[in-house]
Amino acid sequence: MSTGALAPMDVGARLARLRAALAERELPALLVTRLPNVRYLTGFTGSAAMLLVSAHDALFVTDGRYRDRSTEELAAAGVSARIEIAATLAAQQDVLGRAVGAFARLGLEDQAVTWAQQRQFTEWFDGVELVAAGALVESLRRVKDRGEVDRVRAACAIADDAFAALLPRLAQGATEREFAIALEFEMRARGAERNSFDPIIAAGPNGAKPHAVPTDRPIGAGELVVCDFGCVVDGYCSDMTRTVMIGDVSAAAREIFDVVLASQQAGRDAVRAGVACADVDRASRAVIDDAGFGDAFLHSTGHGVGLEIHEAPRVSSVARDTLLVGDVVTVEPGVYLTGVGGVRIEDTVVVTESGAEPLTRTPKELVL
Repeated sequence: MSTGALAPMDVGARLARLRAALAERELPALLVTRLPNVRYLTGFTGSAAMLLVSAHDALFVTDGRYRDRSTEELAAAGVSARIEIAATLAAQQDVLGRAVGAFARLGLEDQAVTWAQQRQFTEWFDGVELVAAGALVESLRRVKDRGEVDRVRAACAIADDAFAALLPRLAQGATEREFAIALEFEMRARGAERNSFDPIIAAGPNGAKPHAVPTDRPIGAGELVVCDFGCVVDGYCSDMTRTVMIGDVSAAAREIFDVVLASQQAGRDAVRAGVACADVDRASRAVIDDAGFGDAFLHSTGHGVGLEIHEAPRVSSVARDTLLVGDVVTVEPGVYLTGVGGVRIEDTVVVTESGAEPLTRTPKELVL
């Protein structure tokens, strides 16, 4: 399927926003090493790059595999940066060392830099104070612009369409693995770049494992099937879970389905700008607690979605964030009973002033 015309993203303006954040922190420069953050700031889609950002300059360092691609992608994104090709660690040290030497302090992405990398950078940038910069770029990535939302929406539409096309196979004796593979293929055939994560297809007792791995077990009549999947369009992820009932399920299975359905709706209804993420979690969790299944809700209610399948903000009982217009989050409560199975129902939504616009459209009560 065609994803249609996607709204443009103003990637070129993002460096200015990062520079403003650096100025607020009184930080002369930041070395960006997380690839999703490099992509967000430059449009670069390759597998190896670092970006040094200061008040008046941006230095993009990659290796020879990306000589032409980096030039093309940064130009297409409208990003002004000096591009240096450094094929070896020694060459990277030389290029970055000369540039970083102009600063007394350098911020590092402390949530991503390993101990080994920190020691390496200490050697590379002798005499420069290395400081933890926190999640500066991630904080910029959190609120999505129209172009970003369009890409998540397109990924959701592909996933919806692929799932609808395959849904009857769940009642035709397919194994969990066969259905997962078919779903991957159908999403790719409709224009997805890749999965946003490995699909979870978990039938019967396997559904009691929130992150079950598809097996060669055939899906049988009378079972619940948890289907959690997503795909990527132009770098942006989708995420959706539906629990399908194969024919008549037990009273216990139907009960937990109804409880989770009500819980998910309560969470959806709580989503709007200005609401604490913890309150959304509380709204979903209260329904499950009141039904007596609180101990079987084994994870948080949701998470942000964007260039990564899990990003800010968290929607959990311990979250400290408040929802903002343009946040893209999931609402995905679940109940998991050993020996019975599990139910999870999940939508990806974009936060608005008055509520939540659903980006996933597949019906939730599915009986085959």
